[in-house]
Amino acid sequence: MSTIRFVLLGGFLGAGKTTTIARLARAYLRKGLNVGIVTNDQAADLVDTHNLRAQGFEVGEVAGACFCCRFDELTAAIEKLESRQTPDVILSEPVGSCADLVATVIQPIQRSFSSKFDVAPYGVILKPSHGRKILRNEAKGGFSPKAAYILRKQLHEADFVIVNRIDQLPKTEVDELEELVSAEVPDVPVLRLSALTGEGFEELLEMLDQRGPFGQRILDIDYDIYAEGEAELGWLNSHFRVEAPEPFALDDLLVDMVGRLQQSLGELGAETAHLKTIGLWEGYHAVANLVSSDSPVELSTASGCRTKTADIIVNARVGTTPELLQQHTERAAHEACATAGAAVEPVHTRSLRPGRPVPTYRIT
Repeated sequence: MSTIRFVLLGGFLGAGKTTTIARLARAYLRKGLNVGIVTNDQAADLVDTHNLRAQGFEVGEVAGACFCCRFDELTAAIEKLESRQTPDVILSEPVGSCADLVATVIQPIQRSFSSKFDVAPYGVILKPSHGRKILRNEAKGGFSPKAAYILRKQLHEADFVIVNRIDQLPKTEVDELEELVSAEVPDVPVLRLSALTGEGFEELLEMLDQRGPFGQRILDIDYDIYAEGEAELGWLNSHFRVEAPEPFALDDLLVDMVGRLQQSLGELGAETAHLKTIGLWEGYHAVANLVSSDSPVELSTASGCRTKTADIIVNARVGTTPELLQQHTERAAHEACATAGAAVEPVHTRSLRPGRPVPTYRIT
């Protein structure tokens, strides 16, 4: 029986994991390989899952905690994908605030499922905005040292690091980011990538195709600091239904909503780790993102459609309380929809602070 290539790509919230995984999936499909994707979040109704499914991919979802704390659900999600179409490659995207994945995911897979899975080198995507501030040791890096601890630990367990979004940065800044990563983890290869345009993508494919003693960098990690760093973030997944008497531009509505949230959260002094929305209507979908408080709002996927109805899903990870995050999100949704001449009705909302990670297995 042939093995399934298992690819795990980590990185901080807003690093560009979903865009990278979608590009990888398309590349493997062009090679004639069957591809399955597993997404992961602290709560259900995940924008990434809707986004990837809207692109036509086979996607399973593990919700309620990170892969390390839901290891059996991860393997169950893969088995469900296998029941539909045996995958040659599984692409897995962990929660962006998660670290210690080598000891809690990769090592258990290598030891317990070696006959089933062939594990690829573990890559971590560096988020330029927060990564630069944290690795520079800036006093105002956006988050406390405990949250910054998570980003650093992610780099320390990587087999290779990807500096993403190089299409948006001057070469001097990309050079600096690579130097900062190399100073932090001197023996780890660094790749440069634009997940959006594909620049540097062939190098990523070549790296993931390598075989060898990968997935061995087990962390010395303080779970108290790790848990407190995660708990700084308010976590919100909201689903809204929008209806209007006249057609509205779905793309404009999403950008307006995210822009209003950026402004109000900025006035609150709450740093955004990642804020993303998806609008869905009868085969059309649009995605708008915000990856830090001082970054521009991005329409990463445009639908180009006008509609009278849509489902809007918001995922927000912000340095504030879940209660305040929910209030600001609902206000932004109502104000943006009113501007578009539409009414909005909440369908479902879950807001929380991530609990302390309790891995199913931890092999050291």
